[in-house]
Amino acid sequence: MTDLRDIVIPTDPAEGLAAVVALRRLADSVEREAVRAALRQGWSWSRIAQALGITKQAAHKRLSDVTADGSR
Repeated sequence: MTDLRDIVIPTDPAEGLAAVVALRRLADSVEREAVRAALRQGWSWSRIAQALGITKQAAHKRLSDVTADGSR
């Protein structure tokens, strides 16, 4: 994995904002896959929320469409 301290932050606003969008999409994708894997392993929403540093209600509201089997 790349050390995040080695990533150069773009000085051009357009490049910087495009990078923000790309990182948010990547983070969302990683989060959803990790939640799917956690559900497959039998994790509760409380445990998932704790791992994400948010409330159970917030986790369920944001990610309730994620299922262990990958269906939506």
